[in-house]
Amino acid sequence: MHPALIVAAEEAAEKAHELPFPPVVFGVGAFVGLVAMLLFTYAFRLVGTRH
Repeated sequence: MHPALIVAAEEAAEKAHELPFPPVVFGVGAFVGLVAMLLFTYAFRLVGTRH
């Protein structure tokens, strides 16, 4: 293969793995989402015993 094609393929492969946000943002977002689901579930913990 032509060396220029190899360089272009390597650059395209590097750009394909870039994340839109830093990895910390994904972790914090997942944590916030799970805590929100926990609070939603906790809010309905006694609904079955009321009736």
